[in-house]
Amino acid sequence: MRHGVGRGMGLAVGAVLVTALAASAAKVLAQAGPGPVEKQEQPNPPRQEWSFHGPFGRYDQAQLQRGFQVYREVCSNCHSLELVAFRNLADPGGPGFSQAQVKALAATYKIKDGPNDAGEMFERPGRPSDYFPWNFANEQAARAALGAAPPDMSLLAKARTYERGFPLFLVDPIIQYQEQGADYIDALLNGYTNDSDANWNEYFPAHKITMPKPLSDGLVDYADGSPKTVQQYAKDVAAFLMWAAEPKLEERKRLGMRVLIFLIVYAGMLLLVKTKIWSRAEAKAGHDIP
Repeated sequence: MRHGVGRGMGLAVGAVLVTALAASAAKVLAQAGPGPVEKQEQPNPPRQEWSFHGPFGRYDQAQLQRGFQVYREVCSNCHSLELVAFRNLADPGGPGFSQAQVKALAATYKIKDGPNDAGEMFERPGRPSDYFPWNFANEQAARAALGAAPPDMSLLAKARTYERGFPLFLVDPIIQYQEQGADYIDALLNGYTNDSDANWNEYFPAHKITMPKPLSDGLVDYADGSPKTVQQYAKDVAAFLMWAAEPKLEERKRLGMRVLIFLIVYAGMLLLVKTKIWSRAEAKAGHDIP
């Protein structure tokens, strides 16, 4: 009787294991993408080299300044940056604007404020504490003008991602790859490869995007002599949006490294203490044995 019960339980456990393995295999195959006969509809963005990659990565200040220029002259015509204040441009680890530059920049914007003593709203020059204003009064106005409401760009680089598939998703935590959003933005801006359709994009789902091609060579005039190409514009603005989404990245990495060093030293001290205590206990136990 007990043999029958044990055998039944063994078969049940085996069936569960087989089912779990089959489900895992199906998931891996799904993540790995279609087979050679099928055509992949939406390719993954090519991986780019970023200065802020890895545990010691840092933002390239000149690149952030160029990226902000691209955002201001091109992207801000449609997209908001509502979680970034002018003063953030002078924060450590950011584009490196001086306080005077921030103040002068903010003053070029008109900020809606109020009500005043008469109960009316009014416009005033921007201050460093103000957040970047949007060109549209609200989402409905943007949708009516553009056909769709453009997403806010404050967290775009952290919100956009893609599946890297097996086995890359196992390697990513080890190599600390977290630039999917920046890679996606860079690829999207370079993905307008169909000259006969301004809304066709290689990296957008279904290849149809409401936003027509926003960048073209020579559109933004860089003062530092950097190439005035779509590829350079795309990479610079993607880096800037990564900073906008994670402005404390350098501080986080410094803190993480300090914590890691502390834990290594602490673990070493615990090992030494354990070795010392147990060596005494073992020596005493040896003396107590008759």
